[in-house]
Amino acid sequence: MEEELLKTIANRLTNAAQTRMGIDPPAAKVRLSVADAYRIQMINVERDVAAGRRIVGRKVGLTSLAMQKMMGVSEPDFGHLFDDMIIASGEQCQVKALLLPRVEPEIAFVLSRELRGPGITRDDVIAATDYVTPAIEIIDTRIRDWKITLADTIADNASSALVVIGKEKTLPKAHDLASVAMTLEKNGATVEQGVGAAVLGHPAEPVAWLANKLAEFGQTMPAGSIVMPGALCRAVEVTAGDLITARFGPLGAVSVKFI
Repeated sequence: MEEELLKTIANRLTNAAQTRMGIDPPAAKVRLSVADAYRIQMINVERDVAAGRRIVGRKVGLTSLAMQKMMGVSEPDFGHLFDDMIIASGEQCQVKALLLPRVEPEIAFVLSRELRGPGITRDDVIAATDYVTPAIEIIDTRIRDWKITLADTIADNASSALVVIGKEKTLPKAHDLASVAMTLEKNGATVEQGVGAAVLGHPAEPVAWLANKLAEFGQTMPAGSIVMPGALCRAVEVTAGDLITARFGPLGAVSVKFI
C-alpha cells in the first residue's frame, strides 16, 4: 500500500488519541495487510520517538488460543511501550485521558540483558530476565466501540494505553510461572481468575515469540526492557471510581485506582 495512505491512517489514529474521539475502523475502508498495519504502527512510533518519547519495552497481544481463534489468526501481535505509559502500583489513572479503557492482569518481565532473535527460546527468556513482577495493562482503542480487526489493533499500537507495574520483584526461576494463579478484583469483588499457562502455555513463551518476531523488523529488546506477555483472563471494563487489584500469589499484587 502507498506510504502516503498509511501515513494518513497513522495521523487519524494519533488525532483520535489526542481528541479522545474514536474513529471508524481503518480496515473497514481499505484493505490493510498485517505488514501495512505494522508499518502504520511504526510511523507513529517513529514520530513519537522523534518528539522525545522513549521506548521502554513491548507488549504482546492475542496470546490466548481463544483470542487467536476469535480474530482468525495463528500468532500473537505486538505493540510498543513508552516511558510515559508506566504507572506505579497504587497510583491513580485518569479515565478522562482515555477512550474505552479495559484492564488485563499480566506477569511482566524485566530483562537483565538484550534479547535478540531469531532462535530465542523460553529458556533464553528466563536466562535473560532480571525479574518478573505483577502488572496490569490498561488497554484502550482509538477505534470506535472496540470494533476492531487484527489489522486495526496492530495499527493502533496493539490497543495499548498504560501499564501499571508492581513493586515486588521475583526471580523468574523462583516459581513455576505457568502455575501461578491470578485473581482480579474490581472494587473488592473477584471478577476474573486465571493462571500463567493462559498465555501460550507459559508467560515466557510470548516473550520468546516477540524476540523472534522483532528480528523480522531488525529490532531487539535491550537490557531493562519491560515486556508484557499477555493477559491471564478476559479484559475487564473500568470507569471512574473503580479500584482494580490483581493478585498473583507468591509474586505479589498490583493495584490502580481510576478517577
